[in-house]
Amino acid sequence: MPTTLCQVMGFLLSSLGVGGSIMATAMDTWSTQDLYDNPVTAVFQYQGLWRSCVRQSSGFTECRPYFTILGLPAMFQAVRALMIVGIVLGILGLFVCIFALKCIRIGSMEDTAKANMTLTSGIMFIVAGLCAITGVSVFANMLVTNFWMSTTNMYQGMGMGMQNVQNRYTFGSALFVGWVAGGLALVGGIMMCLACKGLIPEESRYKAVSYNASGRNISYRTGPYKGYEADPKARKGMGYEEAPRSEDGRRPYPSKYDYV
Repeated sequence: MPTTLCQVMGFLLSSLGVGGSIMATAMDTWSTQDLYDNPVTAVFQYQGLWRSCVRQSSGFTECRPYFTILGLPAMFQAVRALMIVGIVLGILGLFVCIFALKCIRIGSMEDTAKANMTLTSGIMFIVAGLCAITGVSVFANMLVTNFWMSTTNMYQGMGMGMQNVQNRYTFGSALFVGWVAGGLALVGGIMMCLACKGLIPEESRYKAVSYNASGRNISYRTGPYKGYEADPKARKGMGYEEAPRSEDGRRPYPSKYDYV
């Protein structure tokens, strides 16, 4: 029961994480205009990964997609790639995880196969969560850098008596959605990997390995060996003389003078 519960909870958390990653990627509020110095404005701008939008005070909103790819910064394109890779891996992991659930029996699938599929889906969810977290963090770092550069240029222009008004952008709601979604996918993948251990059958964990002797089978028969002769004289070879015995009947160790 704990294994099934861990597997189902991992599947649900990963599903929420993948869904949140898809929603964050499609949102247009990755960066929003900072209104700290100018809270009353007729135009409010915000940008996403695929288009930039302008909302007027009358409520009319106009969005314009990015028609070019080469004109975008390299880090911006890297964020796009990370989010897309995370979504693809997450969707594949969901399909694999559905067939790996212990509560679903498909044909004569063994528990070992379900354990392998559970581990595979867990690794996919972990990688998908890391891709989402990394992509959102890279975009946030870009925003922080541009924000402080714009602030520095603004105050330098004011010090020189020049009116330099620049639009500064801050964190949008899509960043927080992406962070939460990546965390959910990461936790769900870890739970799937933990559930994999409980799905492995006991006999396959501690399976003994038997070793068979290679070569011909040798049969042994009881009884004296035919080539053995009890007469000690038969053991004497050419140039060998038997060492004399001592008074107690023991034979001393033969020396080199016993050999002719």
